[in-house]
Amino acid sequence: MRFMMIVKSAEKWGFPPKQLMEAIGRLSEEAVQSGAMVGSGGLRPTAQGACVRLKGGQVTVIDGPFTEAKEVVGGYAQFDLKSKEEAIKSATRFMELHKQHWPGWEGETEIREMFNPEDLVPKV
Repeated sequence: MRFMMIVKSAEKWGFPPKQLMEAIGRLSEEAVQSGAMVGSGGLRPTAQGACVRLKGGQVTVIDGPFTEAKEVVGGYAQFDLKSKEEAIKSATRFMELHKQHWPGWEGETEIREMFNPEDLVPKV
């Protein structure tokens, strides 16, 4: 089963501490070597981004920062795991690193199972 884990928090927290990034690097290396992690990445601040929105039949482009957002996606990872329970265990371990290396930080890791390619093919 493939899972997308999406890390969200208020943008006010800024860039993570060096110790946290090093701990995440070790955790990621372990997950890649085991074959569990298939992709990941951190995202730059919303001030460097844009949002393309379709609303009321009109497509508009809004430059960042996105001041209306209370939380933003700060990063993601894709995992190939056996179960939702295993995904929850992995996300919990990741959040424990934040607790240990970034006291006071608040956020969440959303876990979403991804569609398999065969799920997207219309059945005839």
